[in-house]
Amino acid sequence: MKADLQRYLQSGRDALVWKLEGLSEYDARRPVVPTGTNVLGLIKHVASVEAGYLGDTFGRPFGESMPWMADGAEPNADMWATVTESRTDIVDFYRRVWVHSDATIAALPLDSTGVVPWWPADRSTTTLHRILIHLIAETHRHAGHADLVRELIDGSVGMRKGNDNLPAGDDIWWETYRDGLEDVARAAGAAAASHDG
Repeated sequence: MKADLQRYLQSGRDALVWKLEGLSEYDARRPVVPTGTNVLGLIKHVASVEAGYLGDTFGRPFGESMPWMADGAEPNADMWATVTESRTDIVDFYRRVWVHSDATIAALPLDSTGVVPWWPADRSTTTLHRILIHLIAETHRHAGHADLVRELIDGSVGMRKGNDNLPAGDDIWWETYRDGLEDVARAAGAAAASHDG
């Protein structure tokens, strides 16, 4: 079971990092939605969160400074990379987190307990099993965000390299498909408006 959980966590990690492939420095950091979400920032955030969950929670601190997570840091400082934090810096940081996290996973049984300091006291004591499930959900959720951000930037889509998990179709097919969905949405909106009115 532990190997399965770790495999699902790694697939999310890989998907997230893959979303950077082929992006310019500008596009890797580019905020394309009103909340400022960007691919490199998502990686920085997920790396930081994982370092805490599979580090501090189980008394195995990651050991590297993360000033963007410190008390008094600018809000959302973990969601974007500064000019001096290169793509390589962030990805290498994430990969070092993987090594540390994987060592925690290897060292502890799934029923090992830890305390998540930032969770409410009534549920802050948890198990490695629960944390792995939480991290799988968190990582894949943000990989999905990165997928949408990447599509908005340059149209690139897909679940992972070599398996985009999408139906085959050329640009005309996708345009026709999207236009059909737009028609359905408008018809549903009109029907709801006439029903409510």
